[in-house]
Amino acid sequence: MKVLTPHPEKCQGAFACVKSCAKALNKKDDLAHSAIRPKKTAQGFSFTVCNQCGECIRVCPTGALRRNKAGTVLIQRDLCVGCLMCIGFCPHKAMFRVPGTATPFKCTSCGNCVKACPHGALTLESQDHANLPA
Repeated sequence: MKVLTPHPEKCQGAFACVKSCAKALNKKDDLAHSAIRPKKTAQGFSFTVCNQCGECIRVCPTGALRRNKAGTVLIQRDLCVGCLMCIGFCPHKAMFRVPGTATPFKCTSCGNCVKACPHGALTLESQDHANLPA
């Protein structure tokens, strides 16, 4: 599976990744619709992003969260009831919801943010998902 990997030491705060993600994932210009969240810290930047661990799959009462054949955790919006247990349970705080919407969202490792970053602060890297929650 492909996993989005941040390289905070390369981040210059352009936030092109955030803009690209919001448009690709939710077709919005509003940055709150992005599944990648870089944050300025005293040491530079830190990132909140899904690493496809699949822990959220375990708590979803409707089975709306699942892995696709490539290993990426996806949300089946038609099965999601908006209970938001996945948001509260995510160990990386990488599940999001925009106020006024019922369905949460997360990174799908699409790579649009990687292409958009002018500084190479993000890469998609392959990881084995054989022993992760299904």
